Amino acid sequence: MKTIHPKNLSLDNPPPASIAAESVVPLSKNSSWVWVFDKLLQAIKVRNYSAKTLSSYRAWVRKFQTFTQSKVPDLLDMEDVKGFLTDLVVNHKVSASSQNQAFNALLFLFRHVLEKAFEPIEGVARAKRRQYIPVVLSREEIDSVIVKLRPPHDLVVKLLYGCGLRLLECLNLRIQDFNFDTLKIRVHDGKGNTSRTVPLPASLVTELQTQLERVREVYQADINTNFDGVFLPESLGKKYQNAAKEFAWQWFFPAKTLTYVTEHNERRRYHFHESHVQKAIKGAVSRAALTKRATAHTFRHSFASHLLQANYDIHTIQALLGHSSVKTTMIYIRTLQSQTLKDAKSPLDF
Repeated sequence: MKTIHPKNLSLDNPPPASIAAESVVPLSKNSSWVWVFDKLLQAIKVRNYSAKTLSSYRAWVRKFQTFTQSKVPDLLDMEDVKGFLTDLVVNHKVSASSQNQAFNALLFLFRHVLEKAFEPIEGVARAKRRQYIPVVLSREEIDSVIVKLRPPHDLVVKLLYGCGLRLLECLNLRIQDFNFDTLKIRVHDGKGNTSRTVPLPASLVTELQTQLERVREVYQADINTNFDGVFLPESLGKKYQNAAKEFAWQWFFPAKTLTYVTEHNERRRYHFHESHVQKAIKGAVSRAALTKRATAHTFRHSFASHLLQANYDIHTIQALLGHSSVKTTMIYIRTLQSQTLKDAKSPLDF
């Protein structure tokens, strides 16, 4: 069926009787959004956001495109945003966190892609945020899981719990991030594109140095086969062209095989894939017969809760976790049993 645009219709030029009225397509719909996604990719790369952020934002923008029926991007306004966010809650029953992700994606779209003002939103149905209490394992439960893991998965879990790392933060560690003299680990490009320093557990020094020697063997074998180095952020790889082959830049938990990059005809080394670690942890939790549902992130929750239980200052824990707000860290107070002092004392009597 032939499609006729409104601009070609008039009283002097009516549509043929054979063409149904519904075949008339509004000019504001079914437009190409290819340039929007291209510019979104560029804006994400310029700000050095993670691949996960890119994937999330791109998915939400695509859903927004579907909701607006591919409306001309230049004609998008806050009413479209309000309608989309409300539709997510009313018709799709999304959680509060998912609605907030969608909001952040559209905020980025308007400001950095469409270059439009993103005005305050009112009158939008908001998903109700449920009270969430993290699952926390006891030290005995943590040890029972670790003993069921094989190297180097057991060492990954020890760092998740011992340093309070997120899984990708741990897998992204490189040789140069470990300082055995000061017992510190540098965590680069954490959530929110932030970096921090965490204590290196003294009890892990021997195991970490053993893993370091394994990495050295893998690295030497790669050098002998004339590999193209490890994966680096694009901007870093351009600035330091030899860094990818330097030992200091090698992954602390390298993947078992090299990855072939077709477009560049290169063989590069990546780190452990997170799904492999998650699968190993799931199996270990099952073999340990835990009654709690534990994931890789559970060990980070346990790290924070155990420090809080040991009377560490909440702001210290906030810094170790890399939280931008202490409000996020306060959730771990809910994981502890309440303690009531019956007899109040004066500070002078402490």
